[in-house]
Amino acid sequence: MDDRTDQTARPTLHLHGTVVLGDDHEVGDAWVVDGRLTLERPHGGRDETVRLDGVALPGLVDVHCHVGLGPHGAVGRDEAEAQAVADRDSGVLLVRDAGSPADTRWVDERDDLPRLLRAGHHLARPKRYLRGYGRELDDVVDLPAAVAQEADRGDGWVKLVADWIDREVGDLTPLWPADLLAEAVAVAHGRGARVTAHTFSTEAVDDLLAAGVDCLEHGTGLTDDQVAEVVRRGVAVTPTLLQVARFEEIAAQGDARFPVYAARMRRMHSRRYEHVAALHEAGVRLLVGTDAGGTLGHGLVAQECAEMVRAGVPARDVVAAASWRTRTYLGVPEVLAAPSADLVVYPADPRTDVGVLAAPAAVVLRGALVAPGTRAAG
Repeated sequence: MDDRTDQTARPTLHLHGTVVLGDDHEVGDAWVVDGRLTLERPHGGRDETVRLDGVALPGLVDVHCHVGLGPHGAVGRDEAEAQAVADRDSGVLLVRDAGSPADTRWVDERDDLPRLLRAGHHLARPKRYLRGYGRELDDVVDLPAAVAQEADRGDGWVKLVADWIDREVGDLTPLWPADLLAEAVAVAHGRGARVTAHTFSTEAVDDLLAAGVDCLEHGTGLTDDQVAEVVRRGVAVTPTLLQVARFEEIAAQGDARFPVYAARMRRMHSRRYEHVAALHEAGVRLLVGTDAGGTLGHGLVAQECAEMVRAGVPARDVVAAASWRTRTYLGVPEVLAAPSADLVVYPADPRTDVGVLAAPAAVVLRGALVAPGTRAAG
């Protein structure tokens, strides 16, 4: 994540109020000088200082986001840019792009767009995922080689589609044999990449955990025993409650042809809040992901956080998961040590009222003010 622009001409930013740096680390004032965060008050020679009043957090993270993906597959550059801008203006300054059919490397050249950590293409099987969304492997034995390619193409992550509706069975079934999963995950790890997996079902989870995956997306089918194993292995889970809220709609579409599948989706929909609360109580590392792209719009991180709080996860934990904890999990330097500052300023503390996340007062990306709502002071 190199910072490419000359930061020396940027105005000094004075963060006045509360600056949250971590779980047990906050300060009253901080400054962004030449693009970098500092706790030392600058001395003289500054022509312009912009004061930002409120509560500042390290930039938010959306770990399940698809820049460059639309309802029918890859989208053009203009639409992908609009998606990234919507994420940025919501306070999301770091995206783990959890699979996209589009080439978004051009985003790396734009200092005004969020930083992307790509997982390459979704890896799936023909007719076992949404058409146009992923890379479909004709032969299951190609999985390890494809994982190697996507690991090299991505930014430290690979995305597997582990289960989807099997129309011949009429329900969710796993896509990959256990031995190939284990080989594929080992290939990714050998290339320095972590593996995350889409899973709605219960049946796919045991093989994923045995294979050593690092993260589960959705995780709606996890049983109590599987949750205990998730905790033991340190596997993270992204609940994507906004997407799970659509399961009733998805079930209605499948009622006539796939009643068993529809009934399963309804069960997972009805217990979604209870399920996420149980994950939190068990000690699972929960990540915040909106599943933006495809069927959901971008810029919805505040809504996803509100849903997690509604499920019973304390606001303080949700905000931490949406900010500094997950930045650390993804390997991003702590904001004071970073070569440039990514911060979001709010008029009040979202750790007390998560609804505050819906209206950032200011967004600071790579040390520059990139969104409105600021107040200048001499």
